[in-house]
Amino acid sequence: MGSLLEPAPKENYSKPLGIRFLEHIKGSKLSFKTHQTIVLILTFIAYASYHATRKTTSIVKSALDPQSSDFGLKFSLWQRAYFKEPVEGKDLRVLGSGWAPFNGSDGTALLGEIDVAFLSFYAAGMYFSGQLGDRMDLRLFLTVGMVGTGLFTSLFGVGYWANVHVFAYYLIVQMFAGLFQSTGWPSVVAVVGNWFGKRKRGLIMGIWNAHTSVGNITGSLIASALLQYGWGWSMVVPGVMIAFVGLMVFVLLPVNPETVGADRDEDELQSPQKSGDGITESLLQSDTESKEKAVGFIEAWKIPGVTTFALCLFFSKLVAYTFLYWLPFYISHTAIDGKYLSSTAAGNLSTLFDVGGVVGGILAGHISDHLNARAITAASFMYCAIPALFLYRTYGNISLSINIILMLITGMFVNGPYALITTAVSADLGTHSSLRGNSRALATVTAIIDGTGSIGAAIGPLITGYISSSSWNAVFTMLMAAALVAGLLLTKLVVAEVTAKIEETRSQGTPTSRSPAAALEV
Repeated sequence: MGSLLEPAPKENYSKPLGIRFLEHIKGSKLSFKTHQTIVLILTFIAYASYHATRKTTSIVKSALDPQSSDFGLKFSLWQRAYFKEPVEGKDLRVLGSGWAPFNGSDGTALLGEIDVAFLSFYAAGMYFSGQLGDRMDLRLFLTVGMVGTGLFTSLFGVGYWANVHVFAYYLIVQMFAGLFQSTGWPSVVAVVGNWFGKRKRGLIMGIWNAHTSVGNITGSLIASALLQYGWGWSMVVPGVMIAFVGLMVFVLLPVNPETVGADRDEDELQSPQKSGDGITESLLQSDTESKEKAVGFIEAWKIPGVTTFALCLFFSKLVAYTFLYWLPFYISHTAIDGKYLSSTAAGNLSTLFDVGGVVGGILAGHISDHLNARAITAASFMYCAIPALFLYRTYGNISLSINIILMLITGMFVNGPYALITTAVSADLGTHSSLRGNSRALATVTAIIDGTGSIGAAIGPLITGYISSSSWNAVFTMLMAAALVAGLLLTKLVVAEVTAKIEETRSQGTPTSRSPAAALEV
């Protein structure tokens, strides 16, 4: 085999340098399974790093404005004194005097504006990112997004050493950070969707979706550990880390089998086929895929099921993100077995909601694969989330063990459909049969669905901030109503899938069931 310095064949120009290097060392082409493993590991690390940098801002709030700590640091100090618990010196250093302009009377409001700006630009940027992702090399697009995210995350931290006290600086930095953050999800889902067919996509993506929780936990641990050395480090270090991972993506990530010359026949990429008028269609394109024209934004909205699942995710993500932002605060302000937990204990306990979410994502993916029914699975989980929410609010304060069990169950039913819709469903619809084999809608469809969900993610915590001061019962009523609406939105698709199952049972033909994409056309 020739040297890496020799000109590569024309068809290998798009092959990542790292893949070419591994093939040079091995002396032969990498197998299809090896490429799939690289894709899963690399995209997992990539999106975990996105969430790690996203989590850092909530950690440094305690240093910017001591009164607005996510876990109620100031309340915790009073609480520890009341219960005669020791106060750690680190807590006092973090509390300090804050950082102008966030340490004034309106500091909490200013931090709230930064959060809203980030989420708003993230949601808006998601729609554009999907369109760009389907028209660019996803490897390059993802690299630019990760390096840009690292840059603006670090610039926020640079304000610590540069002694910046201008609110506009932090606001603008967070706006750009939100835009670059929006490049991540549509890109990684599109890449994974290119490499895995529908048959086991739900289970694989359910396991793979654990990167969200891994990223959140990693970001919290890193930022919290560095906070004592100055809050700037809590932003810069994660920023440098995601930029480094972005370079790894550029060197190693194979976007689809065609770019590396992999043979699709080695894997069951052909999805369950749709029979009708004697025509059999593959939902994934062949070697001419790269020549297909990218699907337009409006055209993507018209793909059967996209609008329905996007609206469903709006309400599903509203519930999930309300828990993400408010659960630690709720736990620390709710007596469990007659006692109030410290902010640290409340924060640690709240991570069990994510644990339940990981289990829910895997379970929802596996069930939807087994039943070959995404809508039935998602709707069932959303309906089950309603009694889970009620039970957690009503009986979660009886004892710590009951609280843990109910929190795990609630996290499973709330995050299960959220994970399923943002992964397997998005990938399914991005390769819908109405596209006639054109898979260059993956990023656009994923962006539409998750972008719409992100609007709900911004609205839920915002509304909760207003109504929680008067009644937590009202908050849980809102969440149960949102879960109900999310389930009801899928009614038409559920009926279509049930009808398809009944027809399959009655039919004496082939045992191959109709795919979710085919059911969406009903």
